[in-house]
Formats: sequence, structure tokens, C-alpha cells
Amino acid sequence: MSAEKLPLAGKVALVAGATRGAGRGIAIELGAAGATVYATGRTTREQPSEYRRPETIEETAELVTAAGGVGIAVAVDHLVPSQVERLVDRIRSEQGGLDVLVNDIWGGEHLTEWGKPVWEHDLGKGLRILRLAIDTHLITAHYALPLLIERPGGLHVELTDGTTEYNASNYRISPFYDLAKVAANRMGWVHAQDLAKHDATSVALTPGWMRSEMMLDHFGVREDSWRDALAEEPHFAISETPRFVGRAVAALATDPDRARWNGSSTSSGELAKVYGFSDVDGSRPDAWRYMVEVQDAGKPADVAGYR
Repeated sequence: MSAEKLPLAGKVALVAGATRGAGRGIAIELGAAGATVYATGRTTREQPSEYRRPETIEETAELVTAAGGVGIAVAVDHLVPSQVERLVDRIRSEQGGLDVLVNDIWGGEHLTEWGKPVWEHDLGKGLRILRLAIDTHLITAHYALPLLIERPGGLHVELTDGTTEYNASNYRISPFYDLAKVAANRMGWVHAQDLAKHDATSVALTPGWMRSEMMLDHFGVREDSWRDALAEEPHFAISETPRFVGRAVAALATDPDRARWNGSSTSSGELAKVYGFSDVDGSRPDAWRYMVEVQDAGKPADVAGYR
């Protein structure tokens, strides 16, 4: 596809938390649509991950460029306001504006203690989860949204786990994790109230059960052999790649009528039905409907009609 036909050619995106998982998938798909993408995170080739994992922001930026965009890796700790402020100043200086902000900062997987009430969960880990999931997003929004609203049509996306509807009636793993994910949904809504006055759109977006690098490693499989994990967890059949939620963000960013989504909480599966995109294997997994109607209902794993 020629540069002139790339729908996001000339657009600038910041994917905060783009080292791996959903952030990387989103960065790549925005790049595939022609965007210049600033990929931020704490893990670089010089600064190893606290997860002891191999993914880096430089690798993400290279994948963005290979997909057709321009990838720019910037090491940022989004808990440090001065670093985020410098990042936004750099984007302003180099690009003159910002069209898409994706708040995907997380980093709490290794801190979450599944199924423990607040009095049993390690308090230091729990409070760290909230700092990583809430403070980082607010700090980033504080500095980046003023740049986003300088030109009309900006898009802000809060990445979370679970829609507002699902999380309102389901206990999500632990009190700290639950609050973190509910807060991201709410931030998508509250920012929408302010951004609407500036012709900008804010959406809370959740992937389904995502085949991230960490999840594949958890099951001891690769992307080309992920179905081997079904012997251990049959419901993993509804899973999706990080590129699927990336295509959801790209679809929103290229939709001239995206303001209709302002303040909504939606999912990659819901947006796939509206915009017609598919995952890399050609399927359209509708994970959250499956969760309610099959997995949470205690039925045997069967994705027929759900992907």
C-alpha cells in the first residue's frame, strides 16, 4: 500500500506501555495504518525488564516501522512526572502535535495475588498495582491530553481488562486488581466529558483473553502452537492475539465518526463486529460474550458462534 493510501499517514500516536502485549499489538497496527508511533516503556536493550523478559521498546519500534509506520522508542517511567513531561515536549518539538494517545501502562501481573481478600493480599504489592495502573495513566493524561486537543479529532484510549458492564457484576481476581481495572474504565468515561468540548474522543477498551508473550509462556506454547494449551485450559480457545485489539484501536483512529464512541466502554470483539476487521488468523473472537454465556455459565468450552 502506498504512503498516500495509508489512512493514518501523517498522524502521530503515543502508545504508553508498548513494550509487549496489547501495547505492542496496538503500536504495530497503528504503524500498519501509516502512523508515526512513539512507543514508551521502562524496558530497553540497556535496561532489563523487572519481569526478566526479552521484549524491549526498541523492538516494538522496529516492528512498527516494519509494518509501514515510523516507530520511535522512548524510555519513560510513567510514574515520574518529569519524564512524561519531557516526552510530551519532545513529541511537540518533533511532530508539532498528537493525534492518538493510548494509555496501556500496566506491569502488575507479577504483583497480583489471585483470589486473596484485602487482608491476605500483600499490601505493598497491592498499592504498587494501583500506582502502576492508575497514577501512571493520570500522569500521562495530564501532560499528553493538552497536546492532543490542540488539533481537532484526537483519540484517547484507556486500555483495561473487562468492560464496565462486566466488571460491575464480576469480582476481578483481587481487590487491588479489581479497582485498577474498574478505574481505567472510569477514566475513559471521565476524560470523555472533558475531551468532548475539544472535538476529541475518549474510549475505554478491553481485549479478550489475549495471547500475549507472557500468556504463551505461561502455557509453554508459541503463537503457532497455541492450541496445544487447550488440553490444560479448554476456554483458551476463545483467545486472541495482541494485534486484534491493535486493529480495534486503528479502526477507531481511522473512523471519521469515532465521536459516537465517546465515553463508551467497549471490547475488541465488539468493535470487530462494527468495523469488520479480523484477527491475524481471520477469525473474530467475541471473548466477553463468550465469558458470560459459556465460561461463567459453567458450560463446556465451545467457541462455535463466538469466533
